[in-house]
Amino acid sequence: MTGPELWAEFAAKTGVNADYDGWAFGDDPDGLAALVRAGVKTATSSAFPLYQLEGGPLPKTGGYSVILDSREEAVCVIRTTKVYTVPFRAVSPDHARKEGEGDMSLAHWRAVHRRFFARELAGAGLVFDEDMPVVCEEFEVVYPSKRFTIHQDKEC
Repeated sequence: MTGPELWAEFAAKTGVNADYDGWAFGDDPDGLAALVRAGVKTATSSAFPLYQLEGGPLPKTGGYSVILDSREEAVCVIRTTKVYTVPFRAVSPDHARKEGEGDMSLAHWRAVHRRFFARELAGAGLVFDEDMPVVCEEFEVVYPSKRFTIHQDKEC
């Protein structure tokens, strides 16, 4: 099912008439989307300098998104419940836990996101810094796709 198809189904069943974004997570779209769908991952984070560079709007509390997998198939609809910006070094253990990755510790979050942000920023000609602002977004699943399956193209 495509993002627009899932959104149309969600809108028809709920009466929600709003704009939405469709997107996939960066490093592991399938694994992270599965964590969201299972309710384990209820937050994400982004490098603020990339928003500035691209001129894109920050997520908004109350906004909707369709989460896509690596094949751009719709996994679920989420609603953003909280958005805030803090320096990388100030991301909290609570936020790291809500991201639901690895052992859910702040140490794991920092190691994984330091590598990810450094790579993404380098691709845009920018340099990672621990004082870099990070956009932290919390969300809830409001509509799961009934046809979602996890694609395992790699051996675990």
